[in-house]
Amino acid sequence: MPAASSDVWEVMSTARTIRRFTGEPVDDATLARCLQAAAWAPSGANAQAWRFIVLRSDEQRAVVATAAARALEVIEQAYEMSRPDPDDDSRRARDNRATYELHDRAGEFTSVLFTQKRLRMASDLLLGGSIFPAMQNFLLAARAQGLGACLTSWASYGGEELLREAVGVPDDWMMAGHIVVGWPKGRHGPVRRRPLAGAVNVDHWDQPPADLLGDSTSKEAR
Repeated sequence: MPAASSDVWEVMSTARTIRRFTGEPVDDATLARCLQAAAWAPSGANAQAWRFIVLRSDEQRAVVATAAARALEVIEQAYEMSRPDPDDDSRRARDNRATYELHDRAGEFTSVLFTQKRLRMASDLLLGGSIFPAMQNFLLAARAQGLGACLTSWASYGGEELLREAVGVPDDWMMAGHIVVGWPKGRHGPVRRRPLAGAVNVDHWDQPPADLLGDSTSKEAR
């Protein structure tokens, strides 16, 4: 089993998106801890107007597989992506190979659909602030227990209608996101991110952070 961790800094800095999974099922207790972590997240007015639907029956996995295939058609066009040559060992080829494996095996995995009740006065973007933290908590809890997880676009594009109908999601609920979860092949992290200084400013849009960050990417921050 991949190493679990209770160090929040290690968890955040090694929570890579995992797209390659073993065939071992996720036990109920481990999955329940991820769902509990999701429910600990903040939401607007503490309304907790969310619902997390675990998709694991053969019937629902088949729907997920169809949604994944539809999403892949869009992804290939958007990223000009195609299946890599077997002899290509470049980083991009390895990444693409993992993406194709995830979509090809989509019907094998347990996944979770995250939904948020719509409000008449709030945009979907604003409501995202009440459901996206729950999704992040789920991802971090999965990593903390040694699981792998991948936030997918399968509940978007042509897959939204399929999943909404199969699950019975009411029209006044937003399909906020979809996460595949399982035991990873390989290992976690560290994540690859651009330098923090390029994303931080002080007081003004173009004011560099100067001494604010210090050595924020050192061991001390991990």
